[in-house]
Amino acid sequence: MPATTFETMPSAPDPVRRQHRTANGSVTAYDQGAHLAEWTVEEVPVVWVSSRAAYAEGQAIRGGVPVCWPWFAAGPSGELKPMHGFARTAPWQLVEEDAGPREVRLAWVLTDADVDGLPGADRFPHPFRAELAVSVGHDCSVGLTVTNTGTEAFDYEAALHTYLHVGDIHQAAVTGLDGAHYFDKVLQTDARQDGPITVSGETDRVYTSTATVLVHDPVLGRTLQVDKSGSPTTVVWNPWVEKAAAMTDFGDDEWRQMLCVETAAVGRDSVRLQPGAEHTLSTTIRIVPRDR
Repeated sequence: MPATTFETMPSAPDPVRRQHRTANGSVTAYDQGAHLAEWTVEEVPVVWVSSRAAYAEGQAIRGGVPVCWPWFAAGPSGELKPMHGFARTAPWQLVEEDAGPREVRLAWVLTDADVDGLPGADRFPHPFRAELAVSVGHDCSVGLTVTNTGTEAFDYEAALHTYLHVGDIHQAAVTGLDGAHYFDKVLQTDARQDGPITVSGETDRVYTSTATVLVHDPVLGRTLQVDKSGSPTTVVWNPWVEKAAAMTDFGDDEWRQMLCVETAAVGRDSVRLQPGAEHTLSTTIRIVPRDR
């Protein structure tokens, strides 16, 4: 009898990875989502990524600096999918890759033609051009520029969902948001920040603030400074025990070593873009002396 043959379905290709050494560390990024996934300085992570992160076509990477666009979370209405918009899993086109001795520069472009047919794209039926630029040397800068290439104005939310690596979340503290008003998504209440932010449970807060934020990390002996522009809101997030355990791409205890400080324009502070206009949302992360 002839041998029986079985036809197997081809597996989805892995996202294209970009890896480079910097003057004092390394950087890893992916074309899918224009996603800066890792940044290390002297072998210590500054930008955190989960050990269980999925690197597969169409799946978001847990960690790094995901690009949330054209909506944040489930959008202003609370019913949009996919979560955080389609940009973070879309096939961005690389337009620059320059690894010099002092700086690594990467840039990607995404247009409405690139997302045609992707899940959620029908919920944002507008012509656009988005560029994500990353520059890594002694500091790390990420900028999202969106241009309205159509003839009608449109609104969008955006966030650079930055995951920072900390030695121990119990000992870390965040300054720079004292006095800022925020919405607590865990408690569903409005509040005003009084003093430094310390994390002792699930934390998900949307601050109305344009200020620079400092993350003080006594365990790793450093302070991370997060500057931003084009951003009227800052999101501070840590899932804590139960929510981390419920996520398959998040190690059960990894919440101890991460804190999201997100450069954003969301909710009431979303962006309205006129035809032909552009808006840039950017963040720069740097290590500063501990006495700051």
